[in-house]
Amino acid sequence: MNALPLRAEVPASRHIVAEPLTPEAFAPFGDVIEAGDAVRQFPINGGNTMRYHDLAKIDPGPDGHAIVSIFRGEPRALPFPVEMMERHPLGSQAFVPMSGRPYLVVVAPAGAPPTALDLRVFLARGDQGVNYARGVWHHPLLALDGVSDFVVIDRAGNGHNCDEVTLAETVLIDLDR
Repeated sequence: MNALPLRAEVPASRHIVAEPLTPEAFAPFGDVIEAGDAVRQFPINGGNTMRYHDLAKIDPGPDGHAIVSIFRGEPRALPFPVEMMERHPLGSQAFVPMSGRPYLVVVAPAGAPPTALDLRVFLARGDQGVNYARGVWHHPLLALDGVSDFVVIDRAGNGHNCDEVTLAETVLIDLDR
């Protein structure tokens, strides 16, 4: 990993309350992966299965290929201090929860390293996944309420695909204030 310079002291100066995860609110950062009425769906397998079709734009980038992994996240206590963010400049990264528990999603637009003012925080239900578009800044996995497994679809291949940055100020995240 190629971390940008760290800051010795990171004072907490901003609080963010998580907002509900919706496809419309998350659109600038990627895709929400969920089986809902608003997505293309049709029956398959002789009518025994409903297919919710093409829910995320998986982008392995040039010279990459998509891989599937399982990440097991330890639960985080709230309020949670966000001190760093990461991005994957060569491909997208999708998280699909397997444990049915809610989790937090912290994002900032692709481009220059984010500041505390750039962050948005979403509370994802246990039946919603997210696909971070290539280059979108995000916090690593933030499980809540218990150890949680996620199917992760991301990129393998040549090239450096993870940048990390330490925020100049810590942001505290909570579910309500």
